[in-house]
Amino acid sequence: MTTGFAALPPDPAFRLRNARIPRCLTDAAALAADRDGFALVDIAIADGLIGSVLPAGTEAPDDAASLDLDGGIVLPRLVDIHVHLDKGHIWPRRRNPDGSFMGALNSVMADREANWSARDVRTRMEFGLRSAFAHGTGAIRTHIDSLGKQIGISWPVLAELRAEWADRIALQATPLFGIQFALDAAHVSEVAAAVRRHGDGIFGCVSYMIPELDAALDIVFRTAIDNGFDLDFHVDETNDPTARSLEHIADAARRHRFQGRILCGHCCSLALQEPQDEARIIAKVKEAGIAVVSLPMCNMYLQDRQPGRTPRWRGVTAMHELAAAGVPVMIASDNTRDPFYAYGDLDLIEVLREGTRILQLDHAGPDWCCGVARAPAAIMGLGQAGLLAPGGPAGLILTRARDWTELFARPQSDRTVLVGGRAIDRTLPDYRELDHLMSPNA
Repeated sequence: MTTGFAALPPDPAFRLRNARIPRCLTDAAALAADRDGFALVDIAIADGLIGSVLPAGTEAPDDAASLDLDGGIVLPRLVDIHVHLDKGHIWPRRRNPDGSFMGALNSVMADREANWSARDVRTRMEFGLRSAFAHGTGAIRTHIDSLGKQIGISWPVLAELRAEWADRIALQATPLFGIQFALDAAHVSEVAAAVRRHGDGIFGCVSYMIPELDAALDIVFRTAIDNGFDLDFHVDETNDPTARSLEHIADAARRHRFQGRILCGHCCSLALQEPQDEARIIAKVKEAGIAVVSLPMCNMYLQDRQPGRTPRWRGVTAMHELAAAGVPVMIASDNTRDPFYAYGDLDLIEVLREGTRILQLDHAGPDWCCGVARAPAAIMGLGQAGLLAPGGPAGLILTRARDWTELFARPQSDRTVLVGGRAIDRTLPDYRELDHLMSPNA
């Protein structure tokens, strides 16, 4: 196992000294932050839990039971709230022919029909979980394609993996199907039953402009209310400014007086509205209590792609404007080595690094790292996940970087990940493990 630090003390109780932590990721008292939003602290760990987070040097060190991090940044294990484990790693057998959204959609549909057995889905999902775990992710919400026979295949696999990974990653799932299928009562009933039996109390779909959009959204909201589900939508993943289903979702939430959590992902077209329309939609989103997750790497890959033409925009939503209005915002991985995004490894350090560059978060205050930690953890209802909290789990990412530019300048491949206060083996799974699945119709 490669690490940038000396070995951790072998004792079950020890202290990490001179750790630099984002002040926004702890509620510990009496911590002063520097101009980059970091506090220099000592973190006491005992029996797999964080005992205290105190200003550095508050207590005399016990050299035999401490490790000096020399100002290295420490993060909690991070929270990836929008991924597609069931699509992951199909690129070698089903590429995107032109890099477009429709090319991706059609390729995935064909691959799902031909190849997505329980064995295939399970193998690829577990490969993704192993990668995320090694990188330092502590919680994931995955979308599960929920159409036809796939409902009966993928949801039981999800339930098995959630149980098997419970002590390593908190795994949630939400269904994925086009909004038009909400008009099919039998389909909605079947998906809702799968969520009740195998899921985590989250319902949702892909929302886009269809003539029956409001009627379909009413069905989705009534289904959620009747079953006590939260909601998670894919929304307006397009550069068409006439796509405003986000506004329709906000109107539906207010119409139904919805009390559960609502998360909307992508929302790409929001960034292309006229200023007065953008402001109106954002105000409705805020009033409806909706949170928004941007998927910067995937949407920069897909959006505004035209043959022979350089893209003119980055594909992301109006994150700064949403945040300024008080809407909870976050970023996440989205797809991994599939037709929607040919790259990625479910590494939230990479997502935070690239999201900072793509969304220009670097001159917008010091708290954007909450978007891969405490903000998604709150939407997922995970308590102290995504926080450095006394009494909380000692799930940590230790780095040698001392400020944001050092953290983002390199991939931090020498990071150390602690789970229950002990360093894990960060060896990543080898892509060759998937070779037996990669021939067409494997």
